[in-house]
Amino acid sequence: MKKTILFGRHQKLNAKIVDFAGYMMPISYTSVNEEHMHIRNKVGIFDVSHMGEFEISGTNSFKFLQYLCSNDISKIDVGKAQYNCMTNESGGIIDDLIVYRLDINKYFLVVNAANISKNWKWIKIKNKKFNCSISNLSDHISLLAIQGPDAESLCENFTNEKISLLKNYSFIVGKFAGIENILISKTGYTGSGGYEIYIPNKKTLKIWDTLFSNEKYDLKPIGLAARDTLRIEMGYCLYGNDINEDTSPIEANLKWITKTETNFIGSSNIEKQIDFGVKRELVGFKLIEKSIPRNGYKIYNLEKKIIGNVTSGTFSPMLKIGIGLAYIDTNYPKNQVILIKIRDKFIKAKKVETPFI
Repeated sequence: MKKTILFGRHQKLNAKIVDFAGYMMPISYTSVNEEHMHIRNKVGIFDVSHMGEFEISGTNSFKFLQYLCSNDISKIDVGKAQYNCMTNESGGIIDDLIVYRLDINKYFLVVNAANISKNWKWIKIKNKKFNCSISNLSDHISLLAIQGPDAESLCENFTNEKISLLKNYSFIVGKFAGIENILISKTGYTGSGGYEIYIPNKKTLKIWDTLFSNEKYDLKPIGLAARDTLRIEMGYCLYGNDINEDTSPIEANLKWITKTETNFIGSSNIEKQIDFGVKRELVGFKLIEKSIPRNGYKIYNLEKKIIGNVTSGTFSPMLKIGIGLAYIDTNYPKNQVILIKIRDKFIKAKKVETPFI
């Protein structure tokens, strides 16, 4: 298994370490609930250096990404970012990712850790007729996510850049903690605000230690378990749970990042789904009774016939109830109670809009 540059720091902090996407990653330092609420109320930092980063440049880079990605790349100005999907020929999701536009003909892609190798092979194959310059920077860049309502105030101590002016899905490249050429973005996965900073590996320890040197802020390290509960409260998809190559963006409630007029890979099949509908859809749900839903649990109608399955579930630290995401038959009545089989019991739940909070 791989380790991030900060693995030693996590060990010193007595983090619980688990295998995550082939990396030895901190799942928690204290309790999931405590870390979750710290992000909602103060500021915490995630080591998400396991994520993958690709750079694509050249005169055909725009055309290549427009062909590769589901969203409209022409809408990304320099200094902006965009949430996206890469789809296969049938319209299934190879990965969800963020595309940054660094310059007129230069883009930066951030992909899921478990999909780095698969994505890289896909991009290399599809690049043959575009002949762009492509680089896999995943082993050379660390990524820290500084999240929570106090994140802006904390980070302003370490940069003279106007980070308070950054809007969602925008970024700036500047000096941070005394180090030049740091990409600072605002594309958070927690719903509590904050920034992501992309750092050359050799500078990561310095920035981590510098951030914790400011004792004015109650900065805490946060593990991936809380990152999961935070994103579920926001209704955000997780690749491998809620989306995969057998899932289309339309089924996954991601039509808003799916622009079939750009003729991306698989767009013709997705257009048929938009025109004729899909048999299942990703929805949010809340339990009516006390329990905790988990990935893989089956969902039933009132006649106890299977109508879907849970893809993500947790006990919400904010709402104090079980919540989750699930694929359910599209023709199931919106206001009808659903039943989730948890162990040997059928637990009542209802479909709700996301985000949950």
